[in-house]
Order: sequence, then structure tokens, then C-alpha cells
Amino acid sequence: MVDAAAIVSLHDRLTALWHSDDDGNRPGDLPSTPWLDAVSRQHRANFDLWHIEDEARSPGATDGALADVKRRIDRTNQLRNDLAEKLDVFLLEWLAPQALPNPKAPLNSESPGLMIDRLSILALKLYHTREESMRMDAPEGHAARNLERLAILDEQRSDLAACLGTLWHETLEGERRFKLYRQLKMYNDPSLNPAVYRARQR
Repeated sequence: MVDAAAIVSLHDRLTALWHSDDDGNRPGDLPSTPWLDAVSRQHRANFDLWHIEDEARSPGATDGALADVKRRIDRTNQLRNDLAEKLDVFLLEWLAPQALPNPKAPLNSESPGLMIDRLSILALKLYHTREESMRMDAPEGHAARNLERLAILDEQRSDLAACLGTLWHETLEGERRFKLYRQLKMYNDPSLNPAVYRARQR
């Protein structure tokens, strides 16, 4: 089910595909399996969030535009976290008929869904850092600095992908377990955000 190399490859393929389209909305040849489709949808949320956050840092943005961008960031970040949780739900439902994860096995501190979310972000960092390393109008030293960053990011992604592969293998062997960790964001819930519910009480 969890093939770390396939996930890394999918992230890279979709990142390049979505950047190749003028409006970034072409679905492309999305994977046919429900699992990889779930991985791709979670990656799309990170892709959208990355570019919305770029808008927030535009020097010419008005206060009104920044307020709109902030709301879009909150909505997209909530979606990103929800989809990461759904990856873990998907895997736990798949494992349940096999009586896995083994409840007596040592608990891993991070779930596959959270690791895949981090891999997704690393794919975006790699794409944009590689893009910066090839910028023709960049100042002197810019390319070299970004090539150094690329090497670091590539190593970090390789390490994380290997850890994901090991966790999944050990889970299948009953040697390790993971749990669903709910993010339980508070700022998007009007009943839990004091800035929202206090304003409504005035």
C-alpha cells in the first residue's frame, strides 16, 4: 500500500504538471488507485497553500487583499490538515482486517499521513529551489546558494522517505504501530476562537 518511492515520484510529477499549466488547475493524469488519488489531493492542498502564501508576501498587496489571502490560507491549511488525517484513516481502515497495527508494538511518534505531508512540502521546496538555481536574472552567488540548498533538501527527503518505508514495513510485520493524531485546529472554529466569539457577543 505505502510505497515511499512511488509517493515521492507522484509528488514530483504532479508538481511539474501543475506548474506547467497557465492557471494551475489542469487535473492531469491523476493516479487511478484510491490511495494514490488521496495522496495527490493532499499534495494539491499543499501546492495551493504554497502559492497563496506567496501572494501574502507581495510587496504591493493592499490591506484588503492581504485579509482575503489570510482567509484563503486558513481555509487551505485546514483542508491540507484534514486530507493528511484522511490518509491515516485510509491506512488504518486497510490494516484493520489484518488486526494491525499491533496494539502491543512500540508506538511511532509520527503517523504516515504526517510524513507524507512533509514529503509533499519537500517536493515543493525542491521544485522551487531548483527553479531559483536556474534563474537567469538572479544576483551573483544565487545559483550556488540554491544548489547547496537543493542537496540538503534532497538528502532530507531521501531520509524521510526511507523512514516512511521502514515504518510501513514494521507496521505490516507487527513490530511498530502508529495512531491517528487529530490536529484539532482552533482558529477556524468560531466557537473556539476568542477573537470571533467575543466579537459576536458585543
